[in-house]
Amino acid sequence: MPVYAYKGLNAKGKPVSGVIDTESARTLQNDLRNRQIFLTEYSEQTAQGKAAAVVATGQKQQGSRDINFGFMNNIPLTTVSEMTRQLSTLLRSGVPVVDSLAAIVEQTEDQRLSRVMAQVRRSVNEGGSLHEALRGHPNVFPSLYCNMVAAGEASGTLELIFQRLASFIESQVKLRGQVRSALMYPAIMISFAFIIVAMLMTFVVPKLVEIIVEQGGALPLPTRILIVVSEGFRSYSWLVAIVVVVGLWYFKRWRATEAGELKWDQFCLRLPLVGDLMLKIVMARFSRTLGTMMGAGVPLLTAFDICKHVVDSAVYRRVLDDARGQIRDGDSIAAPLKRSGKFPAMVTQMIAIGEKTGEVEEMLGNVAGAYEQQVETKVARLTVLLEPAMIVILGAIVASIVFAVLMPMLSMNEALRQGG
Repeated sequence: MPVYAYKGLNAKGKPVSGVIDTESARTLQNDLRNRQIFLTEYSEQTAQGKAAAVVATGQKQQGSRDINFGFMNNIPLTTVSEMTRQLSTLLRSGVPVVDSLAAIVEQTEDQRLSRVMAQVRRSVNEGGSLHEALRGHPNVFPSLYCNMVAAGEASGTLELIFQRLASFIESQVKLRGQVRSALMYPAIMISFAFIIVAMLMTFVVPKLVEIIVEQGGALPLPTRILIVVSEGFRSYSWLVAIVVVVGLWYFKRWRATEAGELKWDQFCLRLPLVGDLMLKIVMARFSRTLGTMMGAGVPLLTAFDICKHVVDSAVYRRVLDDARGQIRDGDSIAAPLKRSGKFPAMVTQMIAIGEKTGEVEEMLGNVAGAYEQQVETKVARLTVLLEPAMIVILGAIVASIVFAVLMPMLSMNEALRQGG
């Protein structure tokens, strides 16, 4: 059954829009008329999410395109999480899959997600499986999501799978938010410090130095250094900007290579404070992802393939790839991870205990919870430490500039007093 995105006016004359699946454009108008909506424009949604808009008279509107799920149109994870939890609730209440998807299409406020779910519902209604319909939208539903849904369909536990997926997404959103909040403050402070110093060196310092030079007298070393730096800012700021932009471009290009990503991750993991935080984040993501997928019935080798990309680290991606090969050859889960030397003893020991007792997913959940708590604590401590550190650094820079300007003034005043 075709899916249409529409725009119109309600009974009060206010513009409305939405997504609806119906047999044809004619039945679309009838359905909306029954809802007291006057149709002004509609478009049939294709599998790629693109379609030319059509006004109510049937004439195509050139240049009008439907949503394209690209880089600038990514649906927030929180929205996907809310939709997943709603699906879990509907299925647990005994509502059939197709009817649950229809309810999601009607209830979802995000029009982009509503369009996606309408296309998913159409695919399922035509006889396709739910996980295959979800695979048609990889920008919204990653391989982890689709594999877990496939396992749920095979085992008949879709409502439980969607509940676990919602909890998993929420935990990842929380973890990502904690890291971003820790990085946001120093980034803002560094930006403000650079702007303030640049303004001082470009506009304020040159005028003060000019006054000092006119008064005569020898300039101390800090003042001479300040003059050189200030003249550099004024004369070569454009060159500095070009060098910074080109340097960042080359760095990004180098880091995009396999060797560059590996070396950069190795360097970051060796850094004090930052390296330990990165390790904890990787352990939390790995444990939570593997435990969630094993609990959902996803095959172990498939789960390892997905974990490689979730951990977001070239170093651990290589370790997990090697471990997957050894597990495929009959080894246990804990043994190759322990031999790599990259996993803390607590992780490998908990996994080994879980393998002996048959409770690997529970042990992985405990490990993930412990590391997520450690990440939260460490991020809070770093935030507390960074605030005074950035203030001290910024204050030291401004104080150095003020000191270099005041030194010759104090020297001249002292000379005038002695002369008097």
